[in-house]
Amino acid sequence: MRPDALGGAKHHLEEFLAAGAQGDMHWMANAERRGDPRVLWPDVRSIIMLGVNYGPGEDPLEILSHRTRGAISVYARGDDYHEVIKPRLKAVARAILARAGGDVKVFVDTAAVMEKPLAAAAGLGWQGKHTNLVSRAFGSWLFLGAIFTTLELPPDEAEQDHCGTCRACLDVCPTDAFPAPYKLDARRCISYLTIEHKGPIPHELRPRMGNRIYGCDDCLAVCPWNKFAQQGREAKLSARAALAGPQLVDLARLDDRAFRMLFAKTTIKRTGRDRFVRNVLIAIGNSGDAALAAEAERVVSDPAPLVRGAAIWALGRLAPQRLAAIAAQRRGSEADPTVAHEWAVALGETAD
Repeated sequence: MRPDALGGAKHHLEEFLAAGAQGDMHWMANAERRGDPRVLWPDVRSIIMLGVNYGPGEDPLEILSHRTRGAISVYARGDDYHEVIKPRLKAVARAILARAGGDVKVFVDTAAVMEKPLAAAAGLGWQGKHTNLVSRAFGSWLFLGAIFTTLELPPDEAEQDHCGTCRACLDVCPTDAFPAPYKLDARRCISYLTIEHKGPIPHELRPRMGNRIYGCDDCLAVCPWNKFAQQGREAKLSARAALAGPQLVDLARLDDRAFRMLFAKTTIKRTGRDRFVRNVLIAIGNSGDAALAAEAERVVSDPAPLVRGAAIWALGRLAPQRLAAIAAQRRGSEADPTVAHEWAVALGETAD
């Protein structure tokens, strides 16, 4: 595709930013830079988009019924896709240089590149109503990478939208994160809340998260086009067995060192222990298993306010009487205002 083929993507990004729908993702704010690849690299003349299928071999939503285990998004269950895909892109780029000359730059979700609209313009698929790329060959399970080049290459035709009247991805969303088809409010998206959001998760959305502790596959998994994804089974990336539904009780006990060891070389590691354990505690609070209340109680005094606050909420859901007893011991010494607010909400003194 040519670098000027983004169409209305820049306008859609501007609308998204004007609504504040990006939440904490401040890196998205420069629409001028993201909306025109030539701002990123003035010498670019053509863009080659590539996709790697990461579709699961089983139903990724089955884990949601096992409420004492954590649901980790399919894409994050293996090695960090940035590190896996970038060498492949560089190999393709070297082959282009050897055969045709010119200059190249490669990107895998690491710069101000709008991969999804670029991939749609290049014919890899179309942006579905869930705003992710959908491919007729691989469904909704694609990692994307870009090769920018100074070569003038003949462009492929853009893919047409094949969503039709289907709205399965919109209707399945647990937090109603889609205000309209093709529009996402990241502030309500579980993937955003569990990965990008740095503070306490809004109380209204916590019960809807279930046991999703890192990402959310619901809108991808229900896409009818996934039935064709088996055509690319040989290209799928391997997942780690330990990340397919780990026990919440084990995850809640992770200190920083254990967290780094368990998630070494994964995208999860970049989120950090405190945010991750926050997510685990939300899942514990949603588990309905009173036996897990002990795990929440154990970290009510955790050094991280983010963890303490989530532990208070989880304990209030599973063992409210025990929470009241602990409050008498610990609440008076709490100096962090966000945790103090969690105490007030959990004890019914204020509404969130």
